[in-house]
Amino acid sequence: MDEQLNENLKQLSTWKRIFFMLIFSIIGELIRMLLWAVILLQIVSSLITGKPNSNILSFGRNLSLYSYHILLFMTYNTDTVPFPFSEWSMTEQLDNAKPYPTNNSSSN
Repeated sequence: MDEQLNENLKQLSTWKRIFFMLIFSIIGELIRMLLWAVILLQIVSSLITGKPNSNILSFGRNLSLYSYHILLFMTYNTDTVPFPFSEWSMTEQLDNAKPYPTNNSSSN
């Protein structure tokens, strides 16, 4: 067990992922604040025009997908590092994302 632990602690890939997770936890908090601004803008737009603003709608969707991508990465559900460390198109592909395969073959 100690040997396995020592091996795991020496894996560079694990430490890189932890580093990226710290970065994306900060980015995620900034995005959360930005999403609230988008929500408020959309409310104001709806009150003034009677319908959602399509530009804000599109921006909010992209921001939500990006936030989702960050959460998938931080919870080990994907190994694809979110933008800006990968292409933005990787985040856009999450609309059609499939669950991350697991070794557990039993289903509930």
